[in-house]
Amino acid sequence: MATIGQVIFCSMITLIVLFGAVIILILALSLSGQLSEVTSNNMAPVANLGDDTLLSCYVDASSPPAKFKDVSVTWEKAGLTGPVYRYRDGAPSFADQDPQFNGRAQLFPGALVAGNASLLLRGVRRSDGGEYTCRISSSGGGGTLAINLKTAAFSAPTFKITDGILAAEAARWFPKPNVTWQDDDGGVLSGDTTLDENSGIFRVVSRLQPVNFSGTYSCRIENELVTSVSDATVAGLDVTERTYFTFSATSSLLAATHLSLTTSVLCIYHLT
Repeated sequence: MATIGQVIFCSMITLIVLFGAVIILILALSLSGQLSEVTSNNMAPVANLGDDTLLSCYVDASSPPAKFKDVSVTWEKAGLTGPVYRYRDGAPSFADQDPQFNGRAQLFPGALVAGNASLLLRGVRRSDGGEYTCRISSSGGGGTLAINLKTAAFSAPTFKITDGILAAEAARWFPKPNVTWQDDDGGVLSGDTTLDENSGIFRVVSRLQPVNFSGTYSCRIENELVTSVSDATVAGLDVTERTYFTFSATSSLLAATHLSLTTSVLCIYHLT
């Protein structure tokens, strides 16, 4: 049985670890701002397979010039020898571009003069997932930024009601999703869900019964990357739906909290 002194000591160690992690995070963010003037509005984007996606990268200058000059940009992907895209001397350079990005990657010359080197990637493939590096050099500043792109497949479900059964169908999901139904009050309902796989992409069909001919039901389709939430309102034989998507994000602060909690558990285990 732990003494009061041991409990106090363990609590102090936990607080020290937590504060230390927060200080490290603050210092890391501060140093990052000093070493690089390049930033992004999304450093962990999730792209829908087959769609186009934008990897954001731009110079975040405190007093940006009216026009950036001598702009040089290189986009690279970890594991590849050739660049994804290179821009220098006022024009794109495709001499050593990795062939899988030929005709699929582009910058916006009109945006480069404002310090924006965001990359448009067309027709996203599974193989496009990974860590990208954006390097900018210009008269108005520059730096290097890493972006971790994840790929997924997701689509909003459609709804129909037949013989008191409310059915939701979504054409394409990847990775493999789970489906949850809820009523107006947030109570979890039991649905019958079928996942049909074709080339790694899942077709989702989920049925809920019985349902009232006047009411709203929530259908949640989610995996570790994407969540869709649909509110389906039943009025007789008609169903109207509204769907929105949310995407996963990692956080250094969450990692620090996890470290603190792990330390607490180990400390408690040691005392008991």
